[in-house]
Amino acid sequence: MRVVYSPMHLAHDLVTEVVLGVPVPAFEVAERAERIRTALLADGGFELGEPTEHGLDPIHAVHDPGLVRFLEDAWSDLRRQAVHRPYLVADTYPSRAMFDGMSDAAVDGLPEPTAIGGRAGYWGLDTACPIVPGTYVAARAAVDVAVTTVDLVVAGEAAAYGLCRPPGHHAARRMFAGYCYFNNAAIAAETIARMSGEPVAILDVDFHHGNGTQQIFWRRGDVLYVSLHADPRRHYPYYLGHAVETGEGDGAGANLNVPLGAGTDDAGYLDALGPALERISAFGGSIVVVSLGFDTYALDPIGDLALSTAGYHEIGRRVAALGRRLVILQEGGYHRPSLGENARAWLRGAEGRPHEPLPASGFTPDGTRA
Repeated sequence: MRVVYSPMHLAHDLVTEVVLGVPVPAFEVAERAERIRTALLADGGFELGEPTEHGLDPIHAVHDPGLVRFLEDAWSDLRRQAVHRPYLVADTYPSRAMFDGMSDAAVDGLPEPTAIGGRAGYWGLDTACPIVPGTYVAARAAVDVAVTTVDLVVAGEAAAYGLCRPPGHHAARRMFAGYCYFNNAAIAAETIARMSGEPVAILDVDFHHGNGTQQIFWRRGDVLYVSLHADPRRHYPYYLGHAVETGEGDGAGANLNVPLGAGTDDAGYLDALGPALERISAFGGSIVVVSLGFDTYALDPIGDLALSTAGYHEIGRRVAALGRRLVILQEGGYHRPSLGENARAWLRGAEGRPHEPLPASGFTPDGTRA
């Protein structure tokens, strides 16, 4: 399998994030991607290459140009305003209650703040998205990874894997959120739709609901979004991801959310995956975009599902059994010691190769610790 990777992700060098108002060691760190890259190289069955540059057009096809401008100049604006912080996180985010009684037109006509803290809240959702000097460069590179992966599959590869970092599925058209700045999977799906003229399905198997992807395609009937994720009543993004959300307008029925209970294991997950794959199978198009997360793993520090490495191998196998070409893009996963082996198992499953843990991985063939 061809793998697309960019070392530019290293510029997004995070140390701290803010959780419930308290600075904590960051979970979304460069080591995540490097662990996966190292495991795939050690496997010997993956061909790694760097992305080609695609410019801003694929991003502007999905995201508001104002969001792009903010992310591009946020760090220089922080310095210009003499705000001395190691990272940028807003302290004020606009609640919908602030605008009660105002028409949409009135709200839309309000100006963007000029203070950098206000700008960060205007375009952001939460404190889990710190901006550092290299954030924009890394986010742009992640998009190039995603679109280059699309290029490979459109050119004939049965499947290709984009090792995107930072991840993307929480980023909405006008909002960065939840470790995500640009929505790599949405950009990939939009690129496929424009190149092929075909409908496109997105399968999101990250622990968290991809609220950004859902929002971007909410009224689109040519893009099917299917997500298996933790019930949002107990986990981020909290306010979206319920089963009753099925799309509106042309997109009515083109959104399928499958919330999962705490402790869902391999068997329970595969039971939920079956109907999701059936829905994709009934949808048109020849390419499926996979938002691939490993925060569903039993040892993940911010998740509460119970999947195993062997389970990932079987999930990859079943997704590939759809018979569609696959654009597989990395999203979350924060138990760093397992990331390489979990990614390797999923991708080998998608290729039809057996799950054979690397000798030094510390995992047995059933996906448990040796």
